[in-house]
Amino acid sequence: MNITYEEQQLMSIYNTGTRLGLMQALSEMRTYLGKDEQELRDLTDSAINKLRHMTDAEYEALDLMPDFGSEDADAV
Repeated sequence: MNITYEEQQLMSIYNTGTRLGLMQALSEMRTYLGKDEQELRDLTDSAINKLRHMTDAEYEALDLMPDFGSEDADAV
C-alpha cells in the first residue's frame, strides 16, 4: 500500500489504535470540513480509501507516530 507522507500524518493525528476506528474518526472529522477545505477533504478521502483496502495486519505495520519535525522545535 503506497501511503503518502501527508496521509500518514493525517492518520497519525486521528489514530484510534484500530483500522476501523481510524476510518470512523476520519469520516467523522470529514463532516466538519467546510467547502473551502477541499484539499483536506481529498486527502481524507484518499486515506479512508487506502485504509478500506488494507488488511488489519497491514494497518498494524504502519508507523503512525506524528512527525512534528525538527524545524518546528527550532522555531520556538
